[in-house]
Amino acid sequence: MKKHLNILKSVELFKGIDESNILPLLSCLSGRLFAYGRNQPVLSDSESIHSFGIVLSGQLQIVQEDYYGNRAIISKVGVGQLFGESFACSKIKPLTVNVVATIESQILFIDSRKLAAPCEKACSFHRCLIQNMLNIIAKKNISLTQKIEFISKRTTRERLLSYLLHESKKAGANCFSIPFDRQELADYLFVDRSAMSAVLSKLRDEGVLNFNKNRFELL
Repeated sequence: MKKHLNILKSVELFKGIDESNILPLLSCLSGRLFAYGRNQPVLSDSESIHSFGIVLSGQLQIVQEDYYGNRAIISKVGVGQLFGESFACSKIKPLTVNVVATIESQILFIDSRKLAAPCEKACSFHRCLIQNMLNIIAKKNISLTQKIEFISKRTTRERLLSYLLHESKKAGANCFSIPFDRQELADYLFVDRSAMSAVLSKLRDEGVLNFNKNRFELL
């Protein structure tokens, strides 16, 4: 676990906790490290969990599939980010999403029950951990609310522009990169890829934007 210490220091869950306390903390929280290959499931829907994960290397996708096998990307999870914490900390069972490693990944799992209950050593960092977790969950709720705003638009054009304007504001510039390829973007916005590509081409022809792969410029 020591080789991951630089990543662990940057994890928001451990904000305000001294570096020297992080490894003892993980022992207190029953931290377990697992490795996953490309496209390997990490968590599956209908599964009940008590642990949440932290990505130490690689990248994950949280996806949802309907009865017909249509895939919707809920979010991507990168290095230093958490996933599964809402399900692990709540009484909502089982999972309603799948979590898949898009590339080779190493994941640290932490028992949520150990997070909430002070251990017999009465470690001082438990209060800090709980406050940090509340902040993380609050930010994710805001992010999901923003996504609802995107997909509530009636047309593919409106969904695209709403999302791209948001990413531009987040980057603080007219030129920015997004974390999705074309298929992933279509799955994220719940639109048909071919229709979305046609809209992008039309927006470029109209002088609204330029793009190259996942790099965009709003004109």
